[in-house]
Amino acid sequence: QVRLAESGGGLVQDGASLRLSCAASGLTFREYHMAWFRQGPGKDYDFVATLSPSGGLTNYRNSVKGRFTISRDNAKNMVYLQMNRLKPEDTATYYCAARRGLAPTGARADYDYWGQGTQVTVSS
Repeated sequence: QVRLAESGGGLVQDGASLRLSCAASGLTFREYHMAWFRQGPGKDYDFVATLSPSGGLTNYRNSVKGRFTISRDNAKNMVYLQMNRLKPEDTATYYCAARRGLAPTGARADYDYWGQGTQVTVSS
């Protein structure tokens, strides 16, 4: 049974940093593209960042470029999202997702497995 478990969310002030973690189990982790999505209050899911199985290829939504960094540790079956200079508009539930395919995408429907999410709230 595949399980993705996010952690690391919380309530922080504008400009602060957080590091989200996602622990994966029940899958051959090194074969999966990993991604972070988020869903803000009353909004649809947005792609945040993707990472190739080897960790060598990343992609970010424009609004987080230069502030967020996605990374993975294939030995530990972990994926991370380092979030710096957080803004109130980053407030959302953040989800980890896994996709086994030829290339990473920013489309929610392309991902096979999802975690339950972790809440990030940034106060102004």
